[in-house]
Amino acid sequence: MKSVLYFLTACVVMALAVWAYRQNYETQAELREVKELRAQIAELRERAGVLRAEWAFLNRPERLIDLADMNFDRLGLLPLRPEHFGTIDTVSYPIEKITDVMAQEMRE
Repeated sequence: MKSVLYFLTACVVMALAVWAYRQNYETQAELREVKELRAQIAELRERAGVLRAEWAFLNRPERLIDLADMNFDRLGLLPLRPEHFGTIDTVSYPIEKITDVMAQEMRE
């Protein structure tokens, strides 16, 4: 009886050793993947910073004004002025439609 118990204990210990060995290698593989992903994220963040700087450089107001002036004949671009924009009191709202929709929502 003792020998069966010793044999079962040895089998359990060996099974746990195999499980721990596999878990160790799986963990190391996952840690390598995390390290690679972090490196990719750092590289992408650096690229995004460079792209933001390039976008800011290309969208400088004086450069855009010069481009609009150079391409005025071809594109017909005009500079934006404050008088090109309206005010809130000039916007017309469809009062009837709004009240109809609100009444319909109330019924539902």
